[in-house]
Amino acid sequence: MAASAKDLTNDDCALDGGWTVVLPRRGRQMKKSTEVEILKEKQEPWAPTDQQIDPCREKTLMQKLERCMSKVESSQFYHTFLEQIHTSQISDYLHRVLSPEPKMQMVIYGIGSLELYENPRLQLSLAMLMKRDLGWIGDIEVFDPVLSATDSRVLEALGCSVLTINEHGRRQALQPTFFFMPHCEAGLYDNLLQANWRLDLLSNMVLFGNSFDTYKKLSEFKNSPILSKVGYILAAQKFTNEFKITTISDDYYIALHDSSWHFFSPNLETEMQFMNS
Repeated sequence: MAASAKDLTNDDCALDGGWTVVLPRRGRQMKKSTEVEILKEKQEPWAPTDQQIDPCREKTLMQKLERCMSKVESSQFYHTFLEQIHTSQISDYLHRVLSPEPKMQMVIYGIGSLELYENPRLQLSLAMLMKRDLGWIGDIEVFDPVLSATDSRVLEALGCSVLTINEHGRRQALQPTFFFMPHCEAGLYDNLLQANWRLDLLSNMVLFGNSFDTYKKLSEFKNSPILSKVGYILAAQKFTNEFKITTISDDYYIALHDSSWHFFSPNLETEMQFMNS
């Protein structure tokens, strides 16, 4: 059982037991073996380059995260954020993705260094508060190649699982899956869409991350360098329902600005056909 926050803030800076890492959950087999091979080619084993176990660093990080969660929890931003989730617009889409499952897994990609920067701590605090306050979020898996051993141990203590495979964003939504990806690189969103470029997979996805509408506007500039990274993002826009969040104040602007909820509703295979050619 994961250690609690209280366990991590005792006087001797101890973190009980070791930390566990998990492989991605197994889902049902893909229909085409070639698709499976492509996905496997893009995955590679991963472990923190910093293997040092330092209980005092872990205690310090946990204390920072506790303060961050308290700050977010008491903010007008979080109150407004929850109100938006409970509007019929978003709740209806969430219910459609979930049905008939009671919960959906959360996958956090690209969270960044929790030890070094506040913005990743703010983003993780939001994810952990959502897990606590929203009944439809299940297990949480986290990955970023920059995570340290301290980051990983604290994430495990909070009840998350740290992946030992770098999926490069290519997780397939074989079950209802909530991808929490604020401020990831455009290529990571594109990889995610490419790996799920099927009607049944896209309908299992909820994505919280950078606004696709903003990517579209950026791509309209002549010779925009982003064009080579957003092919699937632009193609998905015709069946993407996007709802931008309100950041309220400067406290959360840098960590969460231009973030949106994205739900995918392709009606026909022909809407996606040209990308499969």
